[in-house]
Amino acid sequence: MVVCDSKYTESYIQDEYSYYHPKTTFIAYGSYITPSKLSDDNPEYNGWLNNHNLRDGQYYISVWRFVPENNFDIMIREFMNSKTDKDFVIIMTENPKYAAELQQKYQYRKDKRIKFVGTVYNVELLKKIRENAYGYFHGHEVGGTNPSLLESLGSTKINLLLDVGFNREVAEDAAIYWSKDEGSLADSIDKCDAMSSEQREDMGRKAKQRIVDEYSWGYICNRYENEIMSV
Repeated sequence: MVVCDSKYTESYIQDEYSYYHPKTTFIAYGSYITPSKLSDDNPEYNGWLNNHNLRDGQYYISVWRFVPENNFDIMIREFMNSKTDKDFVIIMTENPKYAAELQQKYQYRKDKRIKFVGTVYNVELLKKIRENAYGYFHGHEVGGTNPSLLESLGSTKINLLLDVGFNREVAEDAAIYWSKDEGSLADSIDKCDAMSSEQREDMGRKAKQRIVDEYSWGYICNRYENEIMSV
């Protein structure tokens, strides 16, 4: 039995290896909606804000490997072209070569809103950063059920996702979608900035409900147990 963490992945395996008549099933990755143990006035969280010259609740974030296939070039280009007065905080692994390529292409260091802050390995701190972010950018276009996306849906109110099947499968109507076309993400950012607090709260409730309904660990573990018991 091949367990696929995405319906799109399962479809790919069925098509690519059809000669072998693979036996597959879909069981997603899981996540939580448990809030951070850190309070809004926690010294560690506020120290992180101060170290990077950030304002609580006034930043967008991305959290993943700093590699081309995650479309950082699109996000940086579009953020620079948006009208937002918020910051774009990039929490990522080191990749100096890629950073140099983007700097040469976009001269992003001239835009004080764009901030590379390195990694954050403290789980509770990262969760608090997600919770208090104004929004989250997700640029993955390959893969299955991405853990970073699930974590964001469980924590961040507004999630702006690259419009590909993998991402739509996970978030459905609980996110805002953008394409690689010039102006698409910039326009979405400006529209998000104009949202009322009620609209943001509604988006956040939808996002958390997606985790509860389809991606909670209890639900996922029950799926695995049922598959194992049926063998």
